[in-house]
Amino acid sequence: MQFNGFNENGLKFLDEIKENNNKVWFEANRHRWEELILAPNKAYVEEMGEHLIALAPFIKAQPKVSGSLFRIYRDTRFSKDKTPIKTKIGIMFWQGAAHRMQCPCFYMQYKVEEIYIATGIRVFKTQLLKTYREYIKIEKNAHELHLILEDLKQKGLNLPEQYYKRIPIGFDKDYKYAYLSLYNGLFVNKTFKPNKTFLSRKIINYNFKFYDSTLELFSWLDNLVKSVKD
Repeated sequence: MQFNGFNENGLKFLDEIKENNNKVWFEANRHRWEELILAPNKAYVEEMGEHLIALAPFIKAQPKVSGSLFRIYRDTRFSKDKTPIKTKIGIMFWQGAAHRMQCPCFYMQYKVEEIYIATGIRVFKTQLLKTYREYIKIEKNAHELHLILEDLKQKGLNLPEQYYKRIPIGFDKDYKYAYLSLYNGLFVNKTFKPNKTFLSRKIINYNFKFYDSTLELFSWLDNLVKSVKD
């Protein structure tokens, strides 16, 4: 299937879920989800994946649920939101042998109100957080990351807020890059409203330009993940 943009009726369908957030309604309307959301998502993954090879030769673009596409049903066991059906759609491309959520990725999320695109790793789990903290103790690595983050700020992109309030044990408070230890994930993002670009093939080039502009962070995180010790 050729990708021709995301579907405006797909956004309307997500809006309908808000008023009908139950499994009975969704299963009765599953055919609409498959046509309006799943089909264009798969086409997008296939085409965008071909473009992203130019940035990350080993990028994983898997046009299937639990691959580049997230499940529509929410795992309510681990979520504060107990509604069973998600009203936002996530699509990711990642590189690395670890779990996809612990690898650098190019990401897009869309819902009725907003389109969100991002590059990075949202949350470092225990092992990766430990590796990250050791990695930035090496001044060369920390300096590179510092320059990358400063460049992304200059581009007007959004960075995560520092998660921790205190410098962790093992860091000299006078270390000029100690502030980097306050992050529990590293990603950059921007948001925009659903528009004609989103509903056309132009979204491919639009997102690619963003991912290209954030490639240094992706590459830095790729090197970080490769340094993880088993």
